[in-house]
Amino acid sequence: MLHFHAIYSFDTYIIQDVGAKGILARQTLYKFLTQKGDELMLEVKNLTFQVNENGIERSIVENISFNVEDGEMLVITGPNGGGKSTLAKVLMGIDQASAGQIILDGTDISDYDINHRAEAGIGYAFQQPPRFKGMTVSKLLSLAAGEDLTRDVCCRLLSTVGLCANEYIEREVDGTLSGGEMKRLEIATVLAKPHKLCIFDEPEAGIDLWSFSMLIEQFEKMHKEKKQSLILISHQERIIQMADRIMVIEGGKIASIGQTADILPQLLGKTADSYSCLKCR
Repeated sequence: MLHFHAIYSFDTYIIQDVGAKGILARQTLYKFLTQKGDELMLEVKNLTFQVNENGIERSIVENISFNVEDGEMLVITGPNGGGKSTLAKVLMGIDQASAGQIILDGTDISDYDINHRAEAGIGYAFQQPPRFKGMTVSKLLSLAAGEDLTRDVCCRLLSTVGLCANEYIEREVDGTLSGGEMKRLEIATVLAKPHKLCIFDEPEAGIDLWSFSMLIEQFEKMHKEKKQSLILISHQERIIQMADRIMVIEGGKIASIGQTADILPQLLGKTADSYSCLKCR
């Protein structure tokens, strides 16, 4: 029998072993002690969302379970009408789940409403951003941040998403802004405050190629430099390629989930009718 004991000194481990296979024991124990386990930022367990249609319950999202690790980028894709956006709304608390559990950074937030989930650390960018007539861009950014932001901070946020600060900072968030401008502005509101998890619903929708390039750059920065936990719902191949993992939803259920290198070739082999946007660059 092998016997060993460890002496701990902050992050340094000094292993002393006794026995014929002491070197192997030392190496094995060192690996065990120094290996950093993956930390889960989000745990979703058996999540279901149903609607009542003429007295009949129909599942839009059915018994979905998955995790997002701390600092991971998960891209959710699949056919239109498959339940992707509904899942995002349930995670954010816009719609309440019919069954299942949502755990954010170790805290069960299943019963939290949208405001409490935002306070808990979830940021969300709508597929169709809402407009606020009479509210200026700078005021919206301050509300999103939860504090009064200086003009310089607002300008930096706007520049990050490709909007000229001097032109937009005092404009109203109303119908005079295009869909692409609204999309970029909403992403700026998500960036205005640190979040544990950010959810973006089809961020590529309604923006031009130049703005899309700016978004890709921002997502890469959030992922690689800031180690931000991200869920992106998208059909766009460039965004999907950035993912650590891909989850495919069809008919409200998980059709497949795994590493990008394993799932992406399967998606590219789908018919044009199933994923018509995926091959568009």
